[in-house]
Amino acid sequence: MSTRLSIIVIWLCFIILLIMGIVMVASTGLCASVPHGESPANFLIKQCIFAFIGLLVALGLSVFDYHKFRPFHKWIWVGIVILLGLCYAPGVGLTINGEQRWINVGITFQPSEAAKLALMICMAHWYTTHREVAGRFWKGFAIPGGIIFGVPLVLILFEKDMGTAAALAMSGFCVMYVAGARGWLMLLALLLGALVLFELTTMSANRMERIDAWLDPQAFSQGAGRQQWISMLAFARGGLTGVGLGDGIEKFGNLPFAHTDFIFAEVGEEWGLVGTLGVLLLFTLMTLAGIVMAVRTQETFGRLLATGIVCTIFWPALLNMAVVTSLLPNTGLPLPLISYGGTNLVFTIAAIGVLTSIQRHTPTIRQSYWPTRRLQQNPNL
Repeated sequence: MSTRLSIIVIWLCFIILLIMGIVMVASTGLCASVPHGESPANFLIKQCIFAFIGLLVALGLSVFDYHKFRPFHKWIWVGIVILLGLCYAPGVGLTINGEQRWINVGITFQPSEAAKLALMICMAHWYTTHREVAGRFWKGFAIPGGIIFGVPLVLILFEKDMGTAAALAMSGFCVMYVAGARGWLMLLALLLGALVLFELTTMSANRMERIDAWLDPQAFSQGAGRQQWISMLAFARGGLTGVGLGDGIEKFGNLPFAHTDFIFAEVGEEWGLVGTLGVLLLFTLMTLAGIVMAVRTQETFGRLLATGIVCTIFWPALLNMAVVTSLLPNTGLPLPLISYGGTNLVFTIAAIGVLTSIQRHTPTIRQSYWPTRRLQQNPNL
C-alpha cells in the first residue's frame, strides 16, 4: 500500500466516523440538552461548528510543511506545560464532575487534548535529533521519557484524568519503541507506572468503588456501576441490527453521558452489533493505514510523528470501547470523532491534517515498506 492510498483510506474512515458521530450526537444530544435547560438542537449545532473548525484547521495543516514545527519545539513544550498547569489555577481552572481537566481563558477547552499532538511533535523532534543515541539511558530514555513526556503526563494524571494519561502514556511508549529506546528500560518504566497507578487507585475511595463496580456491575447498577450496567443493557437491546436510529431508550435519562463517554453504547442500541463492529473496523483500518504510512515514510521525524499521531487516536478509541463494553473499569474517556466535545474533536481532526502534511512533504520508500528490505536499500536510515 502506498502512502497516497494510506492517506486516502485514513480520510475515508475519518469522514465516515465523523458523519456517524454527528448523527449520534443528534440522536443522543436531544435528550442530554433537556437536563441542562438548553435548546434541543444545541449539542448538534455546537458539534457541527466544532467539526467545521476542525476541518478548516486540518486543511490548513495539510498544506503546511510539518517540518516547520521543529524550530518551535521548546515553545510548544513550554506552552503545553503552562496550559496544563493552568488547570490548577484558581479562577482559570474549572472543576467539572470532580475533575480538573478544563480551563477558561475566554473559551473553555481541555489542554490535555492539545497535549497529545504537542507532545508527539516534541518527542519526534528529540529522537530525530538524537537518533544515534536512542538506545542509551539519558538521551534515549530518561530525558525524553522522564522530562519531555513525563512532566506533562504527571500534570494530566493529577487532573484526575487517568484515562487520557493512560492512553497518552501508551502512545509515548510506541514512539519510544519505534525510535529505538531500550526495551528493558521501557518495561521497567511500565512496571513503575503500573505501581503508581495502583497506588493512586487504592488511595481513592471513588476509584476503588469503580473497580468494585467493574467486577460486579449488577451489584452496583444503581451506583458507581450504573453507566456500564446500562450500557450492557443497551447492547443487549440493540442485538444484531439495532432498534433503529433515534429509537434507543437508554439515552432518556437512564444512561449518563450517553452523548459523550458512553455514546458507543447508544451506537450498539440503535445500530446493533453491525454498527459497533463497523466503528471498530473503521478505527482498525485507519490505524493500519497510518502504520503503513509511518513505516513507508523515509524521514525519521515524519515517521515518528506519524506513529505518535496514529497512536493518540487508536489508544483512546480502544480504551473507550473497552470501558463501555465493561472490559475495563470506567475511566471517563471520549470516543474520538464520535463523542460530543469540542476540544477532542478539533484536535483529533487537526491530527489528521498533520498526517496529510507528512504524506505530502516527506519522501517515501517506494519498493517495500518491510524493515529488512528498507535497510538494505538505504543503510543510512
